[in-house]
Amino acid sequence: MAKKESTLGNMLISLAVITMVSGGVLGFFYNMTKPGIDKVEKEKNETAINTVLKTDAVIAKIETDTIDDMIYNVAYDDSGSLIGAAIKASSGKGFSGKIELMVGVLADGTINNISVLTQSETPGLGANMVNEKFKSQYNGKNPATFNLKVKKDGGDVDAITAATISSRAFSEAVENATKGFAANRDSFIKKGGDNE
Repeated sequence: MAKKESTLGNMLISLAVITMVSGGVLGFFYNMTKPGIDKVEKEKNETAINTVLKTDAVIAKIETDTIDDMIYNVAYDDSGSLIGAAIKASSGKGFSGKIELMVGVLADGTINNISVLTQSETPGLGANMVNEKFKSQYNGKNPATFNLKVKKDGGDVDAITAATISSRAFSEAVENATKGFAANRDSFIKKGGDNE
């Protein structure tokens, strides 16, 4: 068998074949693993919703709605009264990129709890946003009386030491969630009453 001459045409054909085979293999494995990844993501979201909406009230139903790129998981009791919402909010202003939070807001606008869904901040610095010590300073606070900016910017939030940018991004995501909830609260209350 004669050796093929190394020409531009032969190289392009070889590259095209390698690319198609590689793409096919990647696509095959992506399709095989996607259901498992989706299941893990769904369980992670459900756990976060349960964590941030944990109160003495008994949740009878949760309705999901997407408004302005935020996902609202709105909770109602047996009578259709609004308990609150678990809001998936984000900020793209983290030190290392986007952070995603699940913010629990009660019917009166008070922050109940916060769960960090995704973040890629610096370990030992901005990644400390997952620590209860940082997150808990928001719990029980109402944005009407608690300024959701870091103290360096005139707010009430104690920033993570040496991670002001990450703290600002976290606070921005929380503020986006609480403002979104306040803007849509009346429609959430009405939906609860409509579904009795």
